[in-house]
Amino acid sequence: QVQLVESGGGLVQPGGSLRLSCLASGSIFSVGTMAWYRQAPGKQREFVAHITSAGSTNHAASMAARFTISRDNAKNTVYLQMNSLKPEDTAVYYCNADITTVARSRGNYWGQGTQVTVSS
Repeated sequence: QVQLVESGGGLVQPGGSLRLSCLASGSIFSVGTMAWYRQAPGKQREFVAHITSAGSTNHAASMAARFTISRDNAKNTVYLQMNSLKPEDTAVYYCNADITTVARSRGNYWGQGTQVTVSS
């Protein structure tokens, strides 16, 4: 079974930086678009950024100036560099990916999430 595992979350002060990673593993044939979403307490999950297998990116307007998504296709890993963090960035960050398995089954997968807390 395919799995997505996020890492890199933690507690950081306002203005600080954090780099999240998400590794896709399992019976994978190929990984298409990968993305980051986040969900703050009491709020709906929101889009953060995505990146295609070719490297084309899109970032949510409210975060584009501070967050940067990237990927390493050889490692089936997507990253989210977060700079100038604000308290409102506090949320559980989830990795999402369009994956085709070795059995040629295509599906959308989610990681379990990693907590990012921005606080003094």
